[in-house]
Amino acid sequence: MSSPLIDEISALLPILRGKKPMIHHITNNVVTNFTANITLCMGAAPVMAPAIDESAEMVGFAGALLLNIGTLDPPQIESMLAAGRRANEVSVPVLLDPVGAGATALRTESARRIMREIDVAVVRGNTGEVLTLAGEEGGVRGVDSTASGADRAETFRKLAVDLGAVVGVTGEEDLVTDGTRTVRLTNGHPLMGTVTGTGCGASTAVACFLAASEDPLLAAAAGLACYGIAGEVAAEVASGPGTFVPAFLDALAALDQSMVLSRCRLSE
Repeated sequence: MSSPLIDEISALLPILRGKKPMIHHITNNVVTNFTANITLCMGAAPVMAPAIDESAEMVGFAGALLLNIGTLDPPQIESMLAAGRRANEVSVPVLLDPVGAGATALRTESARRIMREIDVAVVRGNTGEVLTLAGEEGGVRGVDSTASGADRAETFRKLAVDLGAVVGVTGEEDLVTDGTRTVRLTNGHPLMGTVTGTGCGASTAVACFLAASEDPLLAAAAGLACYGIAGEVAAEVASGPGTFVPAFLDALAALDQSMVLSRCRLSE
């Protein structure tokens, strides 16, 4: 299919790779290596700088800041807040991945504190996490969601308006909204859910595009579309989770405009 938005997404990919922005991650220790490799395959440069002694300083070199609360401790929260405040001062866009919000008080309150104290450009989470942040029952088990977002678009739109941010909700169908515009994307493959860190990696893909576009909704749609397309391509050659990961990284690195134009599935 073709649409003006798909054209914009495909055109943004070479812009990202031409800029090669640095993406500053303060992320969970389960996915550090995986998301660093995703950043490289997208065409950006990763840096992981969780220590509060340098997290704010590192923002000055970054094109985007990604805050992922997957393995939290109190010092890390303070480091995230310090980096986020500095990012706001120097107009570096911030992405929040509220991993496991709704599962424990620490995660939920930490995500809400970040949203209160930091101007966040994009929130990217699964259905349960985002419903929790919207003040509803999220259906979170550990860091996984047991809720469906198929009929919750109005809730997500309202959250986007309340936050003044783009909300990206991933699942069988991905939804991206800024409260006015809403995009649904259906690229991806079930194998993506069998590998640790693919949700976190989706946030990394969005953060890469945030560093290449001044439109957070376009960046979120581009990141999720390209990520899902790469998952489909990798699944065509993988025999299971073990072979999927290298195939997925190869597919991300090989992604080009023509593949996005021919394979992207979205509706507005």
